[in-house]
Amino acid sequence: MVFALEDHDPETYRRKARMISFAMAGQLIIFGLLFSMLLTTTFGSSLWLNALGVLLGLLATSALFAVLRERPWMTEVRYVWQLKHHLSQVSGYLSQLRKAVEENNRTALDLLTFYHQGMAQLAELNGRTTDDDSERLAEKMQVKIKREELGMPPQVESIDTHDLQAFKRG
Repeated sequence: MVFALEDHDPETYRRKARMISFAMAGQLIIFGLLFSMLLTTTFGSSLWLNALGVLLGLLATSALFAVLRERPWMTEVRYVWQLKHHLSQVSGYLSQLRKAVEENNRTALDLLTFYHQGMAQLAELNGRTTDDDSERLAEKMQVKIKREELGMPPQVESIDTHDLQAFKRG
């Protein structure tokens, strides 16, 4: 699956993410209370019925959210979820990618460059500073130098996550 890095305004993303989080929390509370009330009114008061009501509220909120996630106003939030998913996939292969970079593997260089770019973008979108420790900075510099040596562009625009299959997961 090809995933392309996109530019999004961090302020717009944070504003929409907060708004959507509050809306979803509100929906969960309302649906949970509604289902709990309906169940306890119908079958009598019970802790288990209240818990079932909350669970049904969670399922209803999830279903509603699944329907709404493809709406245009969810673009930034959907992109960040996809970015996190792809970064998570790549992070599972980091040790293998680092070994392959030592062997000048171009695919590993692209994947590791994507990982560093994606982590930086994620930090920016969330309004945080990057947690670059000396090891990560050294790795970024090593990847940058290797890309220059091999005549590769300094950044990647997209990755194909199927490329990860070439590396044995550790």
